[in-house]
Amino acid sequence: MTSVLVCGAYGKMGREVLKAVHNDDQLRVGGAVDVKSSGSDVGEMIGVGKIGVTVGNDLEEVITITKPQVMVDFTNPESVMKNIRIAIKSGVCPVVGTTGLTAEDYDEIRGLLQTHNVSAVISPNFSVGAILMMKLSQEAAKYFPQVEIIELHHDQKLDAPSGTALRTAELIAAKRGTIKQGHPNEVEKLAGARGGDLAGIRLHSVRLPGYVAHQEVIFGGLGQTLVIRHDSISRESFMPGVVLACKKVLTTKGLVVGLEHLMD
Repeated sequence: MTSVLVCGAYGKMGREVLKAVHNDDQLRVGGAVDVKSSGSDVGEMIGVGKIGVTVGNDLEEVITITKPQVMVDFTNPESVMKNIRIAIKSGVCPVVGTTGLTAEDYDEIRGLLQTHNVSAVISPNFSVGAILMMKLSQEAAKYFPQVEIIELHHDQKLDAPSGTALRTAELIAAKRGTIKQGHPNEVEKLAGARGGDLAGIRLHSVRLPGYVAHQEVIFGGLGQTLVIRHDSISRESFMPGVVLACKKVLTTKGLVVGLEHLMD
């Protein structure tokens, strides 16, 4: 069985990952870390009774003691790179869903992976439905090049636009190139009203309580529109993808960006 350590164990995503790993017959919870740790037993946290794995607050220390094979990180943009560095240098394969990483971060990760002969999976979204939404959007862009993206998340999300929205725009741009959209003389009466711009694609971010993770990709053509929408109703929607990544990361090579590369 593959031993998995979960970072951010007390968070909403962390708890879901712990449940998913515990319930899978090919994985086991090898360790858990959270900066707010009070030494809780993971089993009691997820409602299955004590399993003898407690939550620590020092990643390096927990890795040394538990010797996991995989680290899952759904923490925050401020912590994720430090966690990734520690994992790779310890010979542990990271599976990362935390967004906000930069191009420079990816370059550093690739270098670390090569130096330490470790592999990693980083995906802006681990929902199979979201991956299909991105793939369908890329295909639609061949026929509807005029497109805007609206992403809606809970009000505790720190980065905007979301990693999923950025990845969707990148995939579309790879298919249709950069296009100037809208009226050439349009004026923003309020700065930012037209959203962010990636290769001419406008991205709009909504942050409100009640949402989990949602995205609309809106295509416009002569006399018609096409909307491709995905809704994550609960955080459980990400778990099949996380479990898949935990199982496959040990047999991949280098850095895999995007769950879609593991699905086929």
